[in-house]
Amino acid sequence: MRGWLRSDGRKGIRNVVAVAYMVECAHHVARQIAATDAENAHVIGFPGCYPNPYAQKMMERLCTHPNVGAVLIVSLGCESLNRHQLEKVVAATGRPVQVLVIQNSGGTRSSIAMGRDWVAAQVASLARAPTVPLAVSELVVGTVCGGSDGTSGITGNPAAGIAFDKLVAAGAACIFEETGELIGCEAIMEARATTPELALELRASVEKAARYYETLGYGSFASGNADGGLTTIEEKSLGAYMKSGQSPISGLIKPGDIPPKGGLYLMDVVPDGEVRFGFPNISDNAEIVEMMASGAHCTLFVTGRGSVVGSAISPVIKIAANPHMYARLSDDMDVNAGAVLDGSRTLEQVGQEIFDLVQALATGKKSKSEELGHQEFILTYKSFEPIGPACLPM
Repeated sequence: MRGWLRSDGRKGIRNVVAVAYMVECAHHVARQIAATDAENAHVIGFPGCYPNPYAQKMMERLCTHPNVGAVLIVSLGCESLNRHQLEKVVAATGRPVQVLVIQNSGGTRSSIAMGRDWVAAQVASLARAPTVPLAVSELVVGTVCGGSDGTSGITGNPAAGIAFDKLVAAGAACIFEETGELIGCEAIMEARATTPELALELRASVEKAARYYETLGYGSFASGNADGGLTTIEEKSLGAYMKSGQSPISGLIKPGDIPPKGGLYLMDVVPDGEVRFGFPNISDNAEIVEMMASGAHCTLFVTGRGSVVGSAISPVIKIAANPHMYARLSDDMDVNAGAVLDGSRTLEQVGQEIFDLVQALATGKKSKSEELGHQEFILTYKSFEPIGPACLPM
């Protein structure tokens, strides 16, 4: 495997220009700037006009992600997100960075033209950048599930868990999340914690999620889950939990916290404090973005009902849990875990395929969502307190 070496020692498996808008008012200009070279220029951003420390941290982490080689910051000019701070953070890493303020650049047409010129120059420069050897132990891999059905917990999720075990054994850092979909799994997670103190933190994160969703009056259980044969959040949780594999849980992190070493980490994605900003993650891509902010080079996405999304910046590996869905959506799916149901493949074989595919991405192979041009992205308001020392045992 090969990667692009960054100044902090991390290595990227992609080398893209991030076109980052600071407010929704700058979104159109950013998208038009990237449109002429969508393969190499990826649009990310924050829509809100009001300040939010979580969003600021997320944008700083995403713009310095190892898969990002240069950053164009597109600002309207009067938003609250701090473009100067973001520019400073990116510049400190040695990446090329440019700030384009629409209010000072003549408006839409001239801003698009200026932005396209800068991006084109950076893409040409990045194409000449050398690569260096990359080991599995240097990878960070996330996992989510979306559109779960009755097959997810017996095919796709356990296969992803087997891949996670192989990655962890090779020294990689692996992140699973969706604490709102781990309700009922507290005791079995506690038993896998590397310290008693961490076990308490794992339980507390799930109990917080249960309280949060109870306040909202609606759990992380959609009508599509029921149509797919699931009956309760606990049933869904046990299936979702299978994505984590069987490795010891090394720590608990929150969005934007970068795992300090290899191992298995639970990401607590439910905001701290009182309920202020609605549902924790309003779509699967919100979860993918948070794992990218914690350094995930790629994400394993298990789906039973079928989902076609990808992501900006980092590749997404789509794992079909249901063989009938795979037959309908094979152009969007990277792995057919549903083959376990007809006996043509074993969970071990599918897990090995996923493990091999993660490594193939680092040799230049594109995922199906990349080939199809999917670059979904969403970032919303949240609030978190820093993690405590018990969350990352030495």
